[in-house]
Amino acid sequence: MAATDERRDALVERLFEATLGTWDLLAVYLGGRLGLYRALADQGALTAPGLAEATGTNARYVREWLEQQAASGILEVDDAGKDANQRRYSLPAGHDEALLDETSLNFIAPIAKLVAACTTALDELVAAFRSGEGVSYAAYGADLHEGQAEFTRPMFDTLLGSEWLPAIPDVHERLESDPPARVADVACGQGFSSLAIARAYPKIHVDGIDSDEASIAAADGHLKGSGLEDRVSFQCRDAADVEEGRYDLVYIHEALHDMSYPVEVLRICRGLLADGGSVVIGDERVANSFTVPGDELERFYYGFSILHCLPVGMVGEGAAGTGTVMRADTVRRHADEAGFGRFEVLPIENDFYRFYRLTPPGGEQT
Repeated sequence: MAATDERRDALVERLFEATLGTWDLLAVYLGGRLGLYRALADQGALTAPGLAEATGTNARYVREWLEQQAASGILEVDDAGKDANQRRYSLPAGHDEALLDETSLNFIAPIAKLVAACTTALDELVAAFRSGEGVSYAAYGADLHEGQAEFTRPMFDTLLGSEWLPAIPDVHERLESDPPARVADVACGQGFSSLAIARAYPKIHVDGIDSDEASIAAADGHLKGSGLEDRVSFQCRDAADVEEGRYDLVYIHEALHDMSYPVEVLRICRGLLADGGSVVIGDERVANSFTVPGDELERFYYGFSILHCLPVGMVGEGAAGTGTVMRADTVRRHADEAGFGRFEVLPIENDFYRFYRLTPPGGEQT
């Protein structure tokens, strides 16, 4: 019984600690959405009434949020013994980058949006578990596609055109050469990947394609004033509607595992390729096989899978239901079924993503 009691107690402690982490994430969500962190970064230490005035919020709510943030070590307070409305709270050095710097690879705040988005569809998810049906992408609201865009943008801006694509020498060479190459960014979301590719390769034209209207509307907004308007376009449509044989590169980032019909999409992408073209996929760097216990990243991906990625990939009759934990063998099987001649895992190192290259029969690289 002692061992049983220890396991029980360890689980109770673990779930309590997880609850604290959940509260922290949701409080971070509020701090970002209400502009509380931004005001502290711009104006320095503020009292609860001062922060409320600066952000157009209620002082009593703000005071409780500030106390929670200080108690959790996210914010600092000048003197906890002061009157509640006289204490001044500040954002510690380093925390501002993690919570506010949208260009930094350490920008972690969007994870709070993703967690909040997953709670939005819990009723639909419970029903889906019972029925076997899927949950629509739209059911997760704006926080989902905004959080995804904000989380991946620093990597796109910093790594996509400077490390990831240059690591594929012939693709890199084609994107730099004449005649100007064409790129299809399939499931482009809010378009930051499309813009990053276009910035990195000044000759090319990029078509960002996504079936989510809200994401494409946001992408069009990001395009305006970017200086890339003549080389990037966004289309709200299925890839199946795009003309065949036009693209030197089809890029799919962190989306294949969400698709109800990944083989069909890959088959369509194969048809979009010009002679010598390739499909490059960036997707989650999960373990090569199921192991117990999983590491922290595997647990992170499984959590997101049961709450979002698997449900959206179960929409439609005969849906694949791949889920976030899409291992390399699964991508290989999808590629084979879609008619590609060669599949390779690319030697690109990243903590979150593994990269794959697919080439059609007759287009294999030596």
